[in-house]
Amino acid sequence: MTTEFDLGALLAERGAERYELHARYLNPQLPRMLHTIGFDRVYERAEGAHFFDADGNDYLDMLAGFGVMGLGRHHPVVRKALHDVLDLDLADLTRFDCQPLPGLLAERLLAHSPHLDRVFFGNSGTEAVETALKFARYATGKPRVLYCDHAFHGLTTGSLSVNGESGFRDGFAPLLPDTAVPLGDLDALARELRKGDVAALIVEPIQGKGVHEAPPGYLRAAQELLHRHKALLIADEVQTGLGRTGDFYAYQHEEGVEPDLVCVAKALSGGYVPVGATLGRDWIFKKVYSSMDRVLVHSASFGSGAQAMACGLAVLSVMENEQIVAGVRTTGELLKSRLTALIGKYELLADVRGRGLMIGIEFGRPASLKLRSRWTMLQAARKGLFAQMVVVPLLQKHRILTQVSGDHLEVIKLIPPLVLDEADVDRFVDAFTAVMDDAHSGGGLMWDFGKTLIKQAVANR
Repeated sequence: MTTEFDLGALLAERGAERYELHARYLNPQLPRMLHTIGFDRVYERAEGAHFFDADGNDYLDMLAGFGVMGLGRHHPVVRKALHDVLDLDLADLTRFDCQPLPGLLAERLLAHSPHLDRVFFGNSGTEAVETALKFARYATGKPRVLYCDHAFHGLTTGSLSVNGESGFRDGFAPLLPDTAVPLGDLDALARELRKGDVAALIVEPIQGKGVHEAPPGYLRAAQELLHRHKALLIADEVQTGLGRTGDFYAYQHEEGVEPDLVCVAKALSGGYVPVGATLGRDWIFKKVYSSMDRVLVHSASFGSGAQAMACGLAVLSVMENEQIVAGVRTTGELLKSRLTALIGKYELLADVRGRGLMIGIEFGRPASLKLRSRWTMLQAARKGLFAQMVVVPLLQKHRILTQVSGDHLEVIKLIPPLVLDEADVDRFVDAFTAVMDDAHSGGGLMWDFGKTLIKQAVANR
């Protein structure tokens, strides 16, 4: 008996029910939120840094699926690799052999990480972090992991324990015995290390929430302190890694920094197949996997799957052959410089920061009385509403998808596909300028939408 399944026909028949299906069977708050802010669009297809709706209108993607689509949507090289690996009919995930693709991808990754020796492949960024936490605690024999205020390392229980945002942690205790320290505060780090029970510090070289970079010299000095106390440095490069900041890893912007464990994910598979990787020093892996009895002491059911490994190899090939990292430096500098030049023009624009194509745009209290009174009204209702007021017209009027950088933050984070070009930069800056012009005019649809957001915020209290 032959089973027939036509995915295209199913989507043609039921695709229009997408929001109703999600509301009924998945997270009920997501469609509600999308309807509220006018983000309930229907995208028919995607290519590179652009989406297209049924009428052929294109939308510029400055979000990249929270950084997953590093090479944009449907890069032909990655797409071909996925077709190729499916057509090979490999004996994948037998669990009792050693397939070549995981070793080849590990070799290729480690070539960009010269001080690291081995790789564990999992399925996501949070799983890469979980692996690093387990390995650090086992290798050092110490229970506690330090993390930085406002950090984000994932939402599973271990990674949640090193999450610096209380809104994600509330209601999920008890968590692991971990402690927050301020990013850049070496004295606070030293105080905790003197207690003798710290296994590691996990840190994002550039924090995703708010786009805050570790101060110059902090990572190197922290590494020296940690090693002095026989503790490890874990670099969470899940979002910043693979070229995002204009170097392969963000920690490489600071000379002499060599983390003991590095977590990567997101862009590694080109957005097609979930994958995460934890890279580490040889002695750490050998301590965890110390005997044949411990061969499966840490594993993942879908880890090292052929499809993920093939996509990862294709992504790294594209990055190397198309000089993606160098392009990110050039395009990122152009975007940041053009946005920075607007600070003096708009009193609501407080700061532009970041590296490469990871840029934070922060808004702040204006000087003029009329704008200040409206700003104060928004802040009283809920901090972060003004940034949302910018995000919405960027999509609705200019067809540009962006995001607010975190709850209760007046910051927009730009993490577009790494293949963004100069024309895309022009389009974004022109649209952002138009939105800021509207905001500073003191009237119009933008402030009317602000009133809607205020009502919604008050109703949710």
